[in-house]
Amino acid sequence: METGTGTDMDALPNLVEQPAPASRGASAPAGAGRRRQAGAVKETFHISDLAREFGITPRTIRFWEDIGLLFPQREGQTRIFSRRDRTRLKLALRGKRLGLSLAEIKEMIDMYDTVHTEGERPQLLKFLDLLAERRAAFERQREDIEAVLDEIAGYEEVCRELLAREAAADTPAKNLAPAG
Repeated sequence: METGTGTDMDALPNLVEQPAPASRGASAPAGAGRRRQAGAVKETFHISDLAREFGITPRTIRFWEDIGLLFPQREGQTRIFSRRDRTRLKLALRGKRLGLSLAEIKEMIDMYDTVHTEGERPQLLKFLDLLAERRAAFERQREDIEAVLDEIAGYEEVCRELLAREAAADTPAKNLAPAG
């Protein structure tokens, strides 16, 4: 899932607040742990590192693991997340920002894993379809919101007219009242 090994989702617009992608040899992002594995240094992350970095709860991360979005290794009871898991988490958050369901997000991320065998075309076409669906839904919501705002403006106008009539009706009565 590293840059240059298939579809580069980082080339798509930045849809969630995130740090700039690090190149292979760059220093680890804040919160990254370094663990020695088979003589090589590999960046890993604890659940609290990812929760803090992305502003989500560890419970959310555990849930997304349960439904198959993330695949951490285990050291006893401790979850150890790889850079691949971090990328999948980042992509999932982008999908949530777009309003995609977790099932749609999982399908897109799983397609990201098949880029090596099928190329980018199926994933990009599916992503375009999902974007078109989201755009249509947001446009419908905007139309609904505009209709409600117009209705609210009408109610406000009626209330102001009624208050103005009441104020106008009260004014002559006060002028006719005997001075005390």
